[in-house]
Amino acid sequence: MLDPEGSVEHQPSPSFPKLLLIPLAMLLAIAALLLLAFSATRQKEPDFYTFKVVNIRGKLVSLEKYRGSVSLVVNVASECGYTDSHYKALQQLQRDLGPYHFNVLAFPCNQFGQQEPDTNREIESFARKTYGASFPMFSKIAVSGAGAIPAFKYLIDSTGEEPTWNFWKYLVDPNGKVVKAWDSTVSVEEIRPHITELVRKIILKKKDEL
Repeated sequence: MLDPEGSVEHQPSPSFPKLLLIPLAMLLAIAALLLLAFSATRQKEPDFYTFKVVNIRGKLVSLEKYRGSVSLVVNVASECGYTDSHYKALQQLQRDLGPYHFNVLAFPCNQFGQQEPDTNREIESFARKTYGASFPMFSKIAVSGAGAIPAFKYLIDSTGEEPTWNFWKYLVDPNGKVVKAWDSTVSVEEIRPHITELVRKIILKKKDEL
């Protein structure tokens, strides 16, 4: 086509070649997928409540059911010098603060002094009949060393504190993160203020949401 001056009209070259659009679109798509994968990985980052365990009746259960509440995880034993004082105090704690905002989660263990030799049924019967234990109890397990269950490995990795005897106590917040650990020599009453403070925060948050 001729312009008014009689010269041939030239179409302006596009400033951004179309051939470059396809690779650019692919790069953007890959970046979006990587971002989604990264977000998914972060969302799946494990916490205590992401694990599954076997309860004292032999049923596989998810700890997810305790998310949103405070948990005191304890490796219990029936024939230990700490048994009587701890079981009484743990049950009192459960009675005072549970079960909606708080639970004691008891994991029998026979690794220390062979002081939990009985079967799951016998352990549960002992705890319920002797102390009226109403808190959740789980199947007898290993809590330290290579044989420790994943949930306890998470507790150990989070705190750097590995049980060396019966009645170690791990405080877990409503989001499944470990707050602190205490050994057998620390009484339940000594750590009660830490627990009640976390429970108080849950109650206040729920009130604010109303």
